[in-house]
Amino acid sequence: MGLRDRLRKGLSRSRETLSEIFYMGGEVDEDFWEDLEDHLVMDDMGAEVAMRVTDDLREQAAREGLRTARQLRAALAERISHEFAIADRDPFEDLPSCVLFVGINGAGKTTTVGKLAGVARGEGRSCLIGGADTFRAAAIEQLEVWGQRSGVEVVTRERGADPASVCYDVLERAERDSADLVLIDTAGRLHTSPELMRELQKVVRVTRKRATMPVSVVLVIDATTGQNGLAQATEFNEALDLDGLIVTKLDGTAKGGIAVAISHTLGLPIYRIGVGEGIDDLQSFDAAEFSRALVGDGEGE
Repeated sequence: MGLRDRLRKGLSRSRETLSEIFYMGGEVDEDFWEDLEDHLVMDDMGAEVAMRVTDDLREQAAREGLRTARQLRAALAERISHEFAIADRDPFEDLPSCVLFVGINGAGKTTTVGKLAGVARGEGRSCLIGGADTFRAAAIEQLEVWGQRSGVEVVTRERGADPASVCYDVLERAERDSADLVLIDTAGRLHTSPELMRELQKVVRVTRKRATMPVSVVLVIDATTGQNGLAQATEFNEALDLDGLIVTKLDGTAKGGIAVAISHTLGLPIYRIGVGEGIDDLQSFDAAEFSRALVGDGEGE
């Protein structure tokens, strides 16, 4: 299965929520536009985005005489693609680079770090992993497994050690070895806990101060959390001034509209999306391709 097919499969639930209003021969009337807005909201896109997208599409349809399901679907996909923030740089391609991964437990941070390290190593890039989640023993073990699998060194300390000290150590090693890419996994943080967020602020502060390469703080967000994901992202962004997002678990159980809502509302680009468990299922984000998979393009629907 190719990348495009995996993305379409992963976003099948979102397309299904729109299919009933895009059936061939359906009348484009006032009820159609109300139903479209409601379905975009139900797809976790958020009321404000759903209303603006629907209004813009309605004006475009009247202006250009769009009447068929295929025409409207294609126009909707294009319109949604413009809601995503555009990245100034890709921290996984524009090297050297250090990336700090943050997010709540269960979002997929550790697995994402491991997959990205494997990709970097496979492309011939020098990579280091920092295991700054020193509170969860399984996190270090999981990273070490990924490190062994991909041939990437994992720098960490004993359980309970200061996470900021791990960041300092891995950056020293990266400087000594002229590493291209440093990936640092942090402990899961509840966005509702000020104390835990302050600790994470320290980790970010130390990393930025010590690094001689650009540092990006990337939030890993689980798409299945729906609108709660927007609340998480908002809190993390206010505390840490995020650079971008990786959206995981877009594997058919999530509604992909939450990616639109978070990226637009916070002005944060999406660097990668996860549409499955395999290493090849972590894809570079393409707004146009994602939007077409999200709403369909009339082909094979």
